[in-house]
Amino acid sequence: MSTKSKQKRPEYTLEFKQDAAKLVNEKGYTHRQAADSLGVSLSVMGRWARAEKSPAQSTAAKKTVLNLTDQAELTRLRRENEQLRMEREILKKAAVFFAKEVE
Repeated sequence: MSTKSKQKRPEYTLEFKQDAAKLVNEKGYTHRQAADSLGVSLSVMGRWARAEKSPAQSTAAKKTVLNLTDQAELTRLRRENEQLRMEREILKKAAVFFAKEVE
């Protein structure tokens, strides 16, 4: 097993991702040119560009593709939903505990 620590992936802001996608989708850069100029991988550049394409531009009409803003909101809502579920479980357990105490 290696003793080297795993290198962390850089985290990019939503605005950065959208601007990077605009280079490809609106300014006519190739994926390679945009990726090289921004210092990101070619695969992530392609993913961002596909995510920001409007449904009219998208050739894959079969799949519902979320743009980056929608993806960020979905992630936030999923996190919030999980938090609320945990809080509800705690409240249910507390209600059972206090109901037993009253008896």
